[in-house]
Amino acid sequence: MEVTIKCEHHGDAYGCLGNTLSHVFVVFLVFSVLCNPSQITFTKEELLNIRQLTPNTISLIFVNVHQHSLPAERRIISPSASCACLSDKTKYPSFLRTIPSDDYQSRALAQLVKHFGWTWVGAIRTNDDYGNKGMATFTETAQELGICLEYSVSFFRTDPPDKIKKIIDIIKASTSKLIVAFVSDMDMHVLIQTLSQHNLTGYQWVGSESWISDSQTAETDTHHILDGAIGLFIPRAHVSGMREFILDVKQLNSSSNELFTEFWETLFNCKFKQSNPSAENQRECTGHEDLTGVKNSFTDISFMPVNYNIYKGVHAVAHALHIILGCNETCNNKVQLDPIMVSSALNQFYLHIKKIHFKTKEGDVYFNENGDLPHITQIFSLQKVKPFQIQCPYISLRVTLSMQVPVSVCNEKCPPGTHKVLQKGKPVCCYDCIRCAEGEISNMTDACLKKEAEFLSYEEIMGVLLTAAALFGTCMTAVVATIFFRYRTTPIVRANNSELSFLLLFSLTLCFLCSLTFIGRPSEWSCMLRHTAFGITFVLCISCVLGKTIVVLMAFRATLPGSNVMKWFGPAQQRLSVVAFTLIQVVICILWLTISPPFPFKNFTQFKDKIILECALGSAAGFWAVLGYIGLLAILCFILAFLARKLPDNFNEAKLITFSMLIFCAVWMTFIPAYVSSPGKFSVAVEIFAILASSFGLLICTFIPKCYIILLKPEKNTKKNIMDKGASKSF
Repeated sequence: MEVTIKCEHHGDAYGCLGNTLSHVFVVFLVFSVLCNPSQITFTKEELLNIRQLTPNTISLIFVNVHQHSLPAERRIISPSASCACLSDKTKYPSFLRTIPSDDYQSRALAQLVKHFGWTWVGAIRTNDDYGNKGMATFTETAQELGICLEYSVSFFRTDPPDKIKKIIDIIKASTSKLIVAFVSDMDMHVLIQTLSQHNLTGYQWVGSESWISDSQTAETDTHHILDGAIGLFIPRAHVSGMREFILDVKQLNSSSNELFTEFWETLFNCKFKQSNPSAENQRECTGHEDLTGVKNSFTDISFMPVNYNIYKGVHAVAHALHIILGCNETCNNKVQLDPIMVSSALNQFYLHIKKIHFKTKEGDVYFNENGDLPHITQIFSLQKVKPFQIQCPYISLRVTLSMQVPVSVCNEKCPPGTHKVLQKGKPVCCYDCIRCAEGEISNMTDACLKKEAEFLSYEEIMGVLLTAAALFGTCMTAVVATIFFRYRTTPIVRANNSELSFLLLFSLTLCFLCSLTFIGRPSEWSCMLRHTAFGITFVLCISCVLGKTIVVLMAFRATLPGSNVMKWFGPAQQRLSVVAFTLIQVVICILWLTISPPFPFKNFTQFKDKIILECALGSAAGFWAVLGYIGLLAILCFILAFLARKLPDNFNEAKLITFSMLIFCAVWMTFIPAYVSSPGKFSVAVEIFAILASSFGLLICTFIPKCYIILLKPEKNTKKNIMDKGASKSF
């Protein structure tokens, strides 16, 4: 389908209905061969500097043209007006654009600043809608991201020097090393000149699209104020045939265009015959000069992303017209679009163009509810090269100076062990680092957190297992006691001193139960109880075993002719020996509790991130005295039982006592190094394990064989069998 584009003018504005891009100067030039530009009054210098038009200036031009020149019903698609104010559909209901809104740019700049860890920044903006609205959005987003502004100032290029000088003084007095500049290119030129006069270098600049990709800004910066500056700019895209179209322009095809004739003469430094030569030696223009060898703003489209925006706008119009005209394979080969016909269908056209959705090589194209396209941008960096000019890598910070990312923070992060305390009257980014209080920790954060309290509790698996073992031992002891009580009149129970046996079973029950005092949150009473109860019950237990061992030895001596030794170690002496041995331990424990008792203690040093709740020994001498006395009795009992192991008797209890004491001593010999080397709650678990293991050893070795005979071998539970000395190896 061929579309004929008709042109018309509106007051001082001139445009083409086929693309409605009347405010974009590039369009005037590109379509100058199609439309008679009799109303255009640009000079040749302005035409040669087409690339200097920025989204900021285009936005201002559009707003003025929209308010004073174009009819209210005119629908416009802009490739260059980026002001966020144009997204307001109450003021600009018929406005669409193919350039991203500055609102997106502002938010992206805040994200960029956050990405590099810059939290303490200064802000400079142009004092117009472009700068004020853009910086307002940046400030809002920056606050959400935890970025603080040390200062935010505005100016305009026509401001008196004193006002700009105040901005310089603010920058000098600031501590931030990052400056976000949301300004136009022309305002930036003025600012750079003033900065150069004061030699304000060493700052990291983050710029808006208006100046960051502007070549004249880089050329103006002779003092390298902006070295390493980064910012966002519109991605470049290749528009197929665009360069060929521009380079194919010939003056002869536009002979009626006086402006184009003047432009051609300036571009090639020549004169046409019909022109008045300014110099006698100036060569004559032929009109066939080759544009491919000329390097200027007209022929260099590498930094004109607006071309791609125009491309998207024209394609959007074409897609909308395609829908309106119902084009298909039967469509007319030529459609004549009259301005009046287009105006009558303008509302329908606008509705269709808002709904279009098509793809290009660079992505999808569609308009949102504000008339904006999806935001795509790239990061741009100003670098010093020889000669100084703009380069466009996708991103490189101060490549020629440093590979380190600049730092701009009010305060460094608080080191581990400290927390933030905000400085009065300053933003949240400024703070002092105060050491955490005892019992608090600060690892990866700037705040002190309560350390986790660790102790052996009933709720964790290890505590549950140890509790179950202690209760099982208690129940097992109760069962044995029940069996012994049930068969207390049988020879095997009577022959093994039933009184000491029941006392031993009682003490073993206390040994199993005292292990439970080691589980749970330590308190003042539990700390004193756990060690003293353990010490006294174990001495009572071993005293009973020692008494039984002495009884075996005395019983053998009593069988010798003329021996009356048993009268010196009868039941009364046995009870007295048990009480005497136990009282010694009671005295040791009383002295320990009186002089320096155990107490609950919070251990902050063993682990950085935990508080170990434990029972401090108070007096280490008291603790080791208790253990030492238990060990002394155990060794004495082991020696006596070992000496009596081969005494002739059908049931020699000394053998079983020997095994039980061997287990007891082995357990407590391994306990000491394990207890000392175990961290935190594991040292408590080791002590409980030692108590339970030694208690089970005594219970099993001393009583289980007897229960076996009572329950399973009752035929051996007779006085004759026990007194039979000929069967000494039956056990």
